[in-house]
Amino acid sequence: MCGIAGLMTRDGSPPEDSVLDRLASALVHRGPDGEGRYVKDGMGLVHRRLAIIDLEAGDQPLSEPDGAVLIANAEIYNYVELRKALKEVSFATASDCEPPLHLYRREGARYDAQLRGMYAIALYDPASDRLVLSRDPFGIKPLYYAEGSQGFAFASEPQALIAAGIVEPRINTQARNELLELQFTTGADTIFNGIKRVLPGETLVVSAGRIIDRHRRDALPGNDAVIEDPREVMSRLDAALNDSVTVHQRSDVPFGMFLSGGVDSSTLLALMAKLNDHPVLAFTVGFPGSGAHDERAHARMLTERVGAKHVDVPIGEADFWELLPEIAATMDDPVADYAVLPTYVLGRLAGQHVKVVLTGEGGDELFAGYGRYRSARRPWWLGGRIMRPRGTFDNLDVLRQPTTGWRDGIAAASALASSGGRTPLQIAQATDCADWLPHDLLLKVDRCLMAHGVEGRVPLLDPAVAAAAFPLPDRFKVNKGVGKYVLRKWLHEHLPEAAPFSKKRGFTVPVGEWIAGRGEQLGALVASSPGIEEICRPEGVTKVFRSSGKREGFAAWTLLFYALWYRRHILGQLPEGDTFEYLSAAP
Repeated sequence: MCGIAGLMTRDGSPPEDSVLDRLASALVHRGPDGEGRYVKDGMGLVHRRLAIIDLEAGDQPLSEPDGAVLIANAEIYNYVELRKALKEVSFATASDCEPPLHLYRREGARYDAQLRGMYAIALYDPASDRLVLSRDPFGIKPLYYAEGSQGFAFASEPQALIAAGIVEPRINTQARNELLELQFTTGADTIFNGIKRVLPGETLVVSAGRIIDRHRRDALPGNDAVIEDPREVMSRLDAALNDSVTVHQRSDVPFGMFLSGGVDSSTLLALMAKLNDHPVLAFTVGFPGSGAHDERAHARMLTERVGAKHVDVPIGEADFWELLPEIAATMDDPVADYAVLPTYVLGRLAGQHVKVVLTGEGGDELFAGYGRYRSARRPWWLGGRIMRPRGTFDNLDVLRQPTTGWRDGIAAASALASSGGRTPLQIAQATDCADWLPHDLLLKVDRCLMAHGVEGRVPLLDPAVAAAAFPLPDRFKVNKGVGKYVLRKWLHEHLPEAAPFSKKRGFTVPVGEWIAGRGEQLGALVASSPGIEEICRPEGVTKVFRSSGKREGFAAWTLLFYALWYRRHILGQLPEGDTFEYLSAAP
């Protein structure tokens, strides 16, 4: 894993060293193990390295005999197989990122079709003076770009483009509305005017500082090979899970995992324990002294059962107030998901032990774990609902103006997903895979772990697993009202102590409880904060902070996060002091 950035000028003049310096400096946290740079004519590339594979000779940029160069924020899990297939190539390194370079020379801009992994790749071919940017189909690794007077610039994080002076930090109001109502933003547009995302699975071709071509690779398979026999379903799922976890453990540095005690992470624990001859290191977070359900005892029991090593990670209210400004600063592409707190703390502690962790993101999306999927299967007259029908601030009388258009991105994704003979359940799954997954869950993991130099890997978001899970008939996913049915069945067979069919309380963070305890003080501070006062009625803000209701609590959390985020990423205020000190300081 790494941080990448670059600039292609429109007139072919060399990019300024100072711009490349600022791009590299802004990404140091993503790659503390070294820096590489390439400048030729109008193209400048910078790379910050987090060394995971080929520790001695894997520095980037990588080059091939005909002159093409590559920088990547990537783990290519099938690099061993690709090396064997590229028999004519004399590889210069043992890096997993070298095969894509040679694939490009053979296949051109469609080289990405053979890649299995998580990646954001920038490849420059001086012979054609073309830059090629590619992002993995699930959008596990981020990549952003901006087209401006200087030319075409890209980076692993928007804040690097801002720090380099390529883009001014100005709010995109449509994206802000999405953030407030959805807790994440959709599509290519970010919350910053002028900064866009390379979409999951997308490849862009850039010449003379302008995009001249693009194509996109779908993460989800079609319904061509639907399996009906339960025994074959379980056999194929078992093979896919074992294969995925095996390749996701390819690493030259120690790795561990995050264990919540739920179905997805317990599945990873069972597989990792089986596939390793040393104890797996498992980190579990809990919130002692709060009303949140605590899974640590259950997780500890599971690790003892499989011979893993359990690391208990307690988080208290004091940690919340102390770390929140720092966390908001990390989330430059903002996600108002309160799980940023445990993810950030887990990343910080894990970084003291390992460089790589495996996590269970993607299980709910591929195996249909969310309650909204069960609703999506029903017609409207039986209680079925559209995806995300209500925004965070609906009927709370907080915002000065209604946030029009905040569902447009979700509606567009749903319309695009409604193809290929998909069932209503598959449409709901595909809609989440288009935006919720890459622009909330995976973005959160990327920023919170990379802030501490830790790489997060997600074995459930793998082509082999997607092929085994997504095309399944609905009854294998939701059975008698139970979601993730086939994955629960697999876990029951391989680690019954996980009790996958028992009724469980979902993972929660007690932010509502903590905010309510300080609501009077917080409400006044947030209501008068820059970025908040221009869009919210002060009395509406203070009212939700004083309320003990669940909806009001989440609205208060969203406003608190946005107030902190705005100070750092729009006003440039450094995250100094705890939440109250930060909000009280003059911006």
